[in-house]
Amino acid sequence: DDDTFSNVFCENSKKLINVHLFALAAKYYSLSNLGVCTPLEDICEALRGDNQGATGIKTDEFMNNKKSHEVQVMSELVDTIANYCGIKQVIDIGSGKGYLSSFLSMQYNLKVYGIDSSNTNTNGAHERNRKLKKHWKAYQSRGRANLKSQRLEKANDRPVESESKCEAINEKPLNNDSSLQSQDQVTIQDLVPSRGREIAASETSKQTEVALVAQTQSDESRLSEEVLSILNVLPADAVEVFSSSQCNCGELCEEEKAQRKMASLKAKASTSSESNLYFPLTSCITAETELSDIITDLEDCMMVGLHTCGDLAANTLRIFTAKPEIKAVCSVGCCYHLLSEQFENQEDCPENVWGFPMCQYLKDKGWCCGRNARMSACLALERVAVGQMLPTESLFYRAVLQVIIEEIYGVTKSDRHVGKTFSKSSSFIEYVRKSLKKLELDDSKLPDSCVMDYYEKYKHRMNELEAFNMLKVVLAPCIEVLILLDRLCYLKEQDNIAWSGLVKLFDPVKSPRCYAVIALKKQSC
Repeated sequence: DDDTFSNVFCENSKKLINVHLFALAAKYYSLSNLGVCTPLEDICEALRGDNQGATGIKTDEFMNNKKSHEVQVMSELVDTIANYCGIKQVIDIGSGKGYLSSFLSMQYNLKVYGIDSSNTNTNGAHERNRKLKKHWKAYQSRGRANLKSQRLEKANDRPVESESKCEAINEKPLNNDSSLQSQDQVTIQDLVPSRGREIAASETSKQTEVALVAQTQSDESRLSEEVLSILNVLPADAVEVFSSSQCNCGELCEEEKAQRKMASLKAKASTSSESNLYFPLTSCITAETELSDIITDLEDCMMVGLHTCGDLAANTLRIFTAKPEIKAVCSVGCCYHLLSEQFENQEDCPENVWGFPMCQYLKDKGWCCGRNARMSACLALERVAVGQMLPTESLFYRAVLQVIIEEIYGVTKSDRHVGKTFSKSSSFIEYVRKSLKKLELDDSKLPDSCVMDYYEKYKHRMNELEAFNMLKVVLAPCIEVLILLDRLCYLKEQDNIAWSGLVKLFDPVKSPRCYAVIALKKQSC
């Protein structure tokens, strides 16, 4: 009912008059309540069929808890999508230090190009990948032990469940002619792996023979070979040099040496052409970026982004829709406050490619969020709900500082930022002085007594500030909904997309920006 929330604000003054109703309205329009998301389990089951994936690797051994959770969940989904599409190449946009890229390469044998605009991040990714490779064999061994333990625990419960699932999958008819043709008609349940069957039928006899041989190997030997192939194929600067004392090459005849060398080169070339590589690259990605200029061996691939910042998330989707080589995309955005808006401060930003809005529907309405709303969208309601409260004192410092800057210096707008000055300050006076220096304002005209007068003047209003920020937190999911649905609607407007949706990937307490925009191209595109 349109009148349900009509009494939240005063009709004349437009002021908030019913906080309880305001909170209910915010919850009603949140993404979790609108019913537009596709459950992660559904998309994995539809893409994977009855081929269940499990790694056993615990990423928290080489990442912090938050990053471990994100990489573990997203990498498994990316591998599932890549297998469904029959592709081995992945492009990680805004790859940072390569957490996701290196794990996709090593654990899932994918050929990954990690592109980041920061050369520092790229160099850090190289070094981190080198260290990770050094310990990867130990991680694999522990992973095998974890898998065995998990299988033993589930051994008593699995038979009946697996049998019923297999029967359900085998009984479901597949219609290859109609699958993945129209976004309006296709649901995630239609994404059963018919494409995988077509790809399998077109495999060469050589690949089929290799697959049959691989099936006869035990899990133990197969994992060992994967580790060895990783050691052989990673770039030279990512591989620790090791020697084999078991083989005395000096005793071999020259002919046998040559034969072994040739066989080794062929094996490496064969493996290199398929997967197991990670290349960190430095480049600034825009909507007009030609990936073939950056990646010389660009082939059918999928594009991923784990917390792509600001406009980069929007540009990732634009590149996906424009490039025929990119068959799928999985993008988790962040930093909404850094989005460029078409209908905000147009005179300051003459570009014609904007981060928001993307879809034609909101463009036609001239929709604008504004920086304050986008800043609010970055807040984490779920964390506050479990007791991780907002930093009220630092927000109070920042608010009083702004009053000082406006009244004493007459400055209402600046391109400079205070940054994390609060954590480096022991008092309000020190905070103000450090901030003024960062803003390149003369602090000599401001005595300590004046600084403290401002502090005392507004100290009693700290509770008001806390209440105001709590209202912003409650509203945050609604603004995030608008931005995410804008991106989804943009994909729905494209003719070459078979299916697109929003998927909640992460635990929002661990990772507040937890929603992924996922899309698959039509088979002919």
